[in-house]
Amino acid sequence: MKLYVCDTAYRYELEKLCRLFFPFEKIQVIPGEPAPETEGEDRAAALRRVSGNIAELTAAVSICGKTASRRDSLDVSRPDYADECERVLAVLLYECLCQLTGLRPRWGILTGVRPAKLMRRLIDGMGEENASAYFRDKLLVSEEKIRLCREVGVSEDAITGLSRPDSFSLYIAIPFCPSRCSYCSFVSHSVEKAGKLIPDYVELLQREIALTGRLAREAGLRLETVYFGGGTPTTLSAEQLEAVMGAVAENFDLSCLREYTVEAGRPDTITGEKLEAIRAGGATRISINPQTMEDTVLAAVGRRHTAAQTEEAFRLARSIGFSNINMDLIAGLPSDGLAGFQRTVERILTLSPESVTIHTLSMKRASRLSMGGLLPEQEAGEAAAAMVEWGEARLRQAGILPYYMYRQSKTVGNLENVGYAKKGYEGLYNVYIMDETHTILACGASGVTKLRDPGSSHIERIFNFKYPYEYISRFEEMAARKDRVKTFYEEYRPVDRRQPH
Repeated sequence: MKLYVCDTAYRYELEKLCRLFFPFEKIQVIPGEPAPETEGEDRAAALRRVSGNIAELTAAVSICGKTASRRDSLDVSRPDYADECERVLAVLLYECLCQLTGLRPRWGILTGVRPAKLMRRLIDGMGEENASAYFRDKLLVSEEKIRLCREVGVSEDAITGLSRPDSFSLYIAIPFCPSRCSYCSFVSHSVEKAGKLIPDYVELLQREIALTGRLAREAGLRLETVYFGGGTPTTLSAEQLEAVMGAVAENFDLSCLREYTVEAGRPDTITGEKLEAIRAGGATRISINPQTMEDTVLAAVGRRHTAAQTEEAFRLARSIGFSNINMDLIAGLPSDGLAGFQRTVERILTLSPESVTIHTLSMKRASRLSMGGLLPEQEAGEAAAAMVEWGEARLRQAGILPYYMYRQSKTVGNLENVGYAKKGYEGLYNVYIMDETHTILACGASGVTKLRDPGSSHIERIFNFKYPYEYISRFEEMAARKDRVKTFYEEYRPVDRRQPH
């Protein structure tokens, strides 16, 4: 598809809007007005013509020989003209795309990752009623998503309010898995192909943890949460987990820690020995992630475990003393349906986890599913939406309530990922990372350190090398980048660390 835009400043949002309807189609963005139409060519245009004080705004879309167009006008003298011009063009383009595709995404023209954060900001500026009206009337968001944003916003406010100017969180990346799931686009490597890298990786990871701990002490930072993610951290042996968690305990002050999470992840990697090591290392929260409790679906997506193994791993964790366990599910997996998803949720609830995260399948170009084109987008979106809506209602009924949310590109049905928790068991790190509340210091391959200015919303990023072999072969080069932590905090040191954030 070709997308013609009147101003390249608007291309990013307008291109993302088109991708809501055509997630896997190449979209060529062309500045200026379209050339004469070529027969059979799919195209979209969002154009502006200014005459005096009035901007005439037009959107037109042609798909498979069918066309739609919308028009509006705007006073160029209004102070918010540039932003409003972009919003109105997006609305016009959205309405054309809805007409021709028969789809009407529940998030309207909103394409951002953090809708609840936007809602919170609008409520602070204009009040809850006006903020909700803006979402509904200006962004075309559905009522159920508006309610979800408001509720999540209240929970996120309570959690972000715990953070101080000197607060930070620590992320440890373990980018290895026992096998690669067909839907996965994360930087993770199967042990079958990359297992020989693990010993060197663990050794260098400990070095980076020590370096990062020293920088955190020099900057006078206070550690709030620790999160081991992946990949699958329990791909490591019990001894390797003990070594890495020992490095964290040795190099960071854990006395103010509010939460320590380890993604135990795949049930087929969980053993009593590993769980004992994780508990002894200081973890207070773990995640056991079945994604589905339907064995046929697990097999279809390349998960080499059964639902029974999930239950066994969960009960083992309970017996070892873990009292805060999260479970991740995915709505919209291929060969799954509403009935299967309902069975999954009911089976999960019999285990009584403290929190459940419902992700919507995100079809990335890097995953085998999207490259194979196995799912028609419209049918998949409708099926996933039914799963998400039923799951939310059932978890609420069980007293497990939404507390954080984020969105991803190319999500089936343009839906969202939502964390649900029993009261008092919300995952703090999840909120801090998505809200960008405070600095996140990251260690390991693909880790991204996010330095937040304690006095503003300014964020600076330091990127680790993406792949384990790069991390190992270029470790010294990567480690040198971390010196920026020290100079950053020398430049942005808060006036009074005692004041709450």
